[in-house]
Amino acid sequence: MAWETAAEGMIAAEAPASARIAFIRKTYLHLGGAVLAFIAVEAALLKSPLAQPLVQTLLGGRMSWLIVLGAFMLVGWVAERWARSTTSPAMQYLGLGLYVVAEAIIMLPLLYVAAYYTRDPNIIPTAGVLTGLVFAGLTGTVFLTRRDFSWLRPALTIAGFAALGLIVVSLLFGFSLGTLFAAVMVVVAAGYILYYTSNVLHHYPVGSHVAAALALFSAVALLFWYILRILMHRR
Repeated sequence: MAWETAAEGMIAAEAPASARIAFIRKTYLHLGGAVLAFIAVEAALLKSPLAQPLVQTLLGGRMSWLIVLGAFMLVGWVAERWARSTTSPAMQYLGLGLYVVAEAIIMLPLLYVAAYYTRDPNIIPTAGVLTGLVFAGLTGTVFLTRRDFSWLRPALTIAGFAALGLIVVSLLFGFSLGTLFAAVMVVVAAGYILYYTSNVLHHYPVGSHVAAALALFSAVALLFWYILRILMHRR
């Protein structure tokens, strides 16, 4: 549409209402598509005969998991750069797809254990429902209050590096971070959801819906991971 083309590149908060609404709608449609794609890929992996060998490879040792985490961070960086491409829509979608697949692979060990060793067939759906409820509540808070949570960025950056450091140390020295760490990470993930959602309203340019969806998906995946870990610890 002409109005949407004219608003391309404008910050969403400064764009005409019609362009801003279209951008927000596209962002959440792409987020929903990414979540559905993740579920499909993860389900296919869990039912595949390659699931157990792949899990054993990923969890082959403390150094193996460190390498996996490092590779995931590199892939995530590349995927985000591609999703932010301003010249190639195909590159944007390739970045989002790459990140979804990477999340499905790195979550496979946790979901494999949850699916086959917890003796609770509802644990994964329960984690999914709780994640959806928390996400909906946080999203509603931002949209209703229209507050700008960009001030959270320094705290989230520090929390992210601190969490990564603790994870690396726990892998090197072979100790579990436990339920308290998972609970703190749920709070951090909630902070990221507030931050990215407010960015959709206030800071992302119109036309960057793929990059915005990727950012939101990364926060939702982080929230799901630690909610599931808490449920597994309680079992």
